[in-house]
Amino acid sequence: MEGYAVKLGDNIDTDLIIPGRYLVLTDPEELALHVFEGVYPGFHEKARRGVILVAGENFGCGSSREHAPIALKSAGVKCIIAKSYARIFYRNALNIGLPLLESREAPQLIEEGDLLRVDPEEGSIFDVSKGFNVAAEPIPGLLRDIILSGGLIPYLKKRFNRDAH
Repeated sequence: MEGYAVKLGDNIDTDLIIPGRYLVLTDPEELALHVFEGVYPGFHEKARRGVILVAGENFGCGSSREHAPIALKSAGVKCIIAKSYARIFYRNALNIGLPLLESREAPQLIEEGDLLRVDPEEGSIFDVSKGFNVAAEPIPGLLRDIILSGGLIPYLKKRFNRDAH
């Protein structure tokens, strides 16, 4: 997958991603309009082209709301690369099919606007703009299968339909 880097810092919490007042919304497209509303005006317009978030430590900390990864994916975020993730955000994102890569080096090397080519299966990140590769932790087998299926529910449907025959 390819996308332009949007750089974020450490401790990006779920309230920054999607403010609590929008938790009454259930339509992912409506949620997408409010991603980073208070801290990154116009993010949803930029994300429509398909972006890759690059962040520091503890991305997705805060409440366990599933709205945050749903809103990011619906806004056009193709992948997130961070030094580390809050555990519940990590699992919620994988459950909806949003790829997450962990890399200690990438956030220091990649700059805002760099064109990135990411292979979550291999754990490779190629900065097309600058011409270098940086490694990330590959996504393990079962989690990779969930992402490739589009999330946990599609994965389970596919698995149980296959096993039923």
